[in-house]
This record gives sequence, C-alpha cells and structure tokens, in this order.
Amino acid sequence: MRREDDSRRKRTTPPSAPRSVAGVIRPLGRGQLIFDLVVAGVLFLISIWSVLLRHPLATSIVVVLFCAALAVRRLSPTLALAGTWAAALIQIGFLVPVNAADLAVLGVAYASACYGRPAERWTGLGSSILGGVIAAAYMTLSTSTDYYSPLYGVQRTLIELLAVSIGMVTVLALSWTLGLLTRIVRQSREAKIEAAVAAQRAAYETVVEQERTRIARDMHDVVAHSLAVVIAQADGARYAGQTDPAVQNTALGTISATARSALAEVRQLLTQLRHEVEGGPQPGLADLPVLVEGMRAAGLRITETTSGVPVPLLQVSEIAAYRVLQESLTNALRHGDRAGVVTVELRWEPDAVHVRVANATRADSPPPVGGSAGHGLPGMRERATLAGGSLAAGSVGNGMYEVTMMLPAAGGEGKR
Repeated sequence: MRREDDSRRKRTTPPSAPRSVAGVIRPLGRGQLIFDLVVAGVLFLISIWSVLLRHPLATSIVVVLFCAALAVRRLSPTLALAGTWAAALIQIGFLVPVNAADLAVLGVAYASACYGRPAERWTGLGSSILGGVIAAAYMTLSTSTDYYSPLYGVQRTLIELLAVSIGMVTVLALSWTLGLLTRIVRQSREAKIEAAVAAQRAAYETVVEQERTRIARDMHDVVAHSLAVVIAQADGARYAGQTDPAVQNTALGTISATARSALAEVRQLLTQLRHEVEGGPQPGLADLPVLVEGMRAAGLRITETTSGVPVPLLQVSEIAAYRVLQESLTNALRHGDRAGVVTVELRWEPDAVHVRVANATRADSPPPVGGSAGHGLPGMRERATLAGGSLAAGSVGNGMYEVTMMLPAAGGEGKR
C-alpha cells in the first residue's frame, strides 16, 4: 500500500521545471518550439523582401536578429532580450528603416513577463520603457524635416517626440503587462490543480484509513472465531478423548488447521493495521445469494456464473470477496445503466478464485476511474491487497465498466 501511495504521489505531483545552461534555457515542448519557429519564419518572410533595397547587409542582420529573438522568446527570454537590443542598436546605428520585423519586440516583451525568471521579468519591463523612449526618439528624429527652423523645428520635434514616446512606451508596457497577467492566470490555475491533487490525496488516505479500521474489525472477528473453535475443540477432546481416542485425533486436526489459518490471517493483517474496534460477524461468499437478491430487488438485472470447483479461502479473503462484490454491485446500481445486464462471475481454480463484475455505464454518470479517490475503490483495493490478492477496475470500452479481483486459496497461506 505504501508503494501505491508513493506512485500516486509521483503521478499527481507536478514535476519542477529544471533549467539548463545556468538557467538560461527553459524546457519547451516540441510543438511549442515548432510553433515559435513557424511564427518567426512568417515574420522573416514578410519583413525581408520589402527592406532589402536599402542597406541590404545591415537590414538583413536586423531582420534576422529580430526574428531569431522572436523564435526563442519562450525558450530563453534572456537570449531574446539580448537579441532584440542588438538588433535595435544595429538598426539605429545604420539608420535601417522601421519594418515589420520590429513587431518582434512586442512578442519578446510579452514573453519576458510571462515566462521569464524575476530578473528576466523586470529586465523586460525596463527594456520596454527604455526601448520605447529610444524607439520614439529614433522614429521622430530620423523622419523630421523641420531642422531648418530652429525655433519651430525644435518645438515641433519635442512635442512629436513626447507623443511618440508615450505611445511606444504604452504599447510595449501593455505587451509586458499582458504577459504578466497570463503568468498570474497560469500560476493560479496550477495552484488550483495542486490544491485539488492534495485534497484528492488526503481524501484517498482518509478513506484508506477508514477501511483499515473496518478491516481491523474483521481481524477481530477472525481471531475471536478461531480462538473460540480452538477452545471448544480442546475442551471437547479433553473430555471425549478418555472414551474415544478417534474423537481426540479429529479435534486435534481441527485445532491445528484453525490455528494455522488464523496465524496466516493475523500475519496479513496485524502488521498493517493500527486500530482495533469492536464489531459483529462479517459475511462471506456463502451470503452472496442474499446480496444478489437484494440488488435485484433494488432494480439491477444480474446474471450469475460460477465455474470450477470451490476451494477453501481464508476468512479475510471471504470477507474481501463479499465486500468487493457488494461495492461493485452498489456502484453498478448508482452509476450504471439499469437497463443493461450486470454480469457476476466466480471462476474457481485450484489455488485461487477470480471474481469479475461488469456493467454498462450511463453517459451522464461515468463510474469512478482507477486513479480516483472515490470512497469505494480504495477500500476494495485495500481489502484485496491485504488478503494477498489483486484488484483492477476501469472502463473496458463499449460503455462497460469492469472490476476483476483475484484472491489466493487458503492452502498455500495455511501451510506457511
């Protein structure tokens, strides 16, 4: 059971996202990487053909750097910011006209806030503000034609510079803010998932602990019944053996078999249970007809099939078989399609019994899956495991849900 809980934790706990190359490179899925490369390629094709006529070499370098930064914006916000600044400085230094490749700046600002570490995130914000002012100054001064009038030209240029700066900083900061909001939403969703997983795990452990308490009561019944048989047979043999030695031999054989069976059951249960509660006798496979008739009266259409020759089971296995059948039929009643037929199969083999319950499910009420923390399935698994057997449950296609269980015969356990 402890291994099952550990494996469940490994499946449900989201792994941390390791970084390589000193934290510069983020892990990225193949589909995400292909998407980013395609977007960057499309931007490259749109940008390169329209600006090659002027400064072909410098323009090509600027476009390639901008598109490369856009391609790695999620893979490495640090490299994307560095590529963007390099492209911007080359563009300013060689007076490369503003083109479609400059739109990559918006994607990089968004990615730095959405995917970057704290240092990358705040560097992205600073770059958005400073870059917006520098871009506004470049676009304003590189297109101004009013320098011939010092008074009028400077005044108009300053006003234009202020307006463009506000616009550029707003656009870049808005891209960064959208990235930050996306990050917050994603983290909130992940926190809710983690909380749901933790609640599911707690519910599972609570149900298992409750089931252990029920099994402790079963152990109490098994041990009490076995000791009562031993005492009764010993007392009877002590008195009857004086006149009929054959009775004494029969009683001793019964005492030996009962004690050996009880010892095997205690070895299975006592080391795994911590509580002992009072309770009454527990049912077994002999009570299965009563259970089936009760479920039929509740509305289930049940078909029973038994094959093979019955073999003795430990009492804990008898109880586990009955409880699993009871829970499976109850789930079929609650979640299944009552118009369909519920199949109950018992297949006896020389060393084990195999139990199978199959029922049709309703589309509006799917049955619990094997990994859920439903109040019935953990208990069924616990009982089967503690009895030395195994249990599997889940959908098998065609709208059917199936529970299968194997329990060992008493022969192998009783001889240990």
